[in-house]
Amino acid sequence: MALDPQSQVFVMPDSYFEADIESTTIRLPTTTQRPTRFHSRAPPNISVNDYLLRVARYASMEPACMLIILIYVDRICERNPTFTISSLTVHRFIIAAGTVAIKTLCDAYCTNLHYAKVGGISLHELNALEVELLDMMGWHLVATQEQLDPKSVLQTDLVAAQKLGMQQQSVQQL
Repeated sequence: MALDPQSQVFVMPDSYFEADIESTTIRLPTTTQRPTRFHSRAPPNISVNDYLLRVARYASMEPACMLIILIYVDRICERNPTFTISSLTVHRFIIAAGTVAIKTLCDAYCTNLHYAKVGGISLHELNALEVELLDMMGWHLVATQEQLDPKSVLQTDLVAAQKLGMQQQSVQQL
């Protein structure tokens, strides 16, 4: 299990960090999905694990925000069947979804300029990603009590893990 280094609270299963993002990208035919604002030209040089840890640490992300990001993955993929989380989209998705989750759940939060610096993108790019993410979710940001129920959380984790391209054995370890 991954732990928030400051509070030692469960944040996300370790198996998320072993997600097979690269093979998901390779399997996608180029005609299936038009590039979105979330697509980068090349996969960033930082792993998904390191990027999540960086965002959690420097954006002071609460554990609940990490859970909301998983719910956002499910929500966006359900509403936008042609959108795929891949090595070209995952990093930008994380910083945009994290920014929205923090603003949705936390009473105090930093500026978009701070989150952009944490995410390694420009303020203009983060602002555009945030609006795109909100539009893709239909501005439906809050999780229901049912989605936060432990059984529903496990189901959401499994669905999100599959959408993130995790290997089958990693999903079974949850």
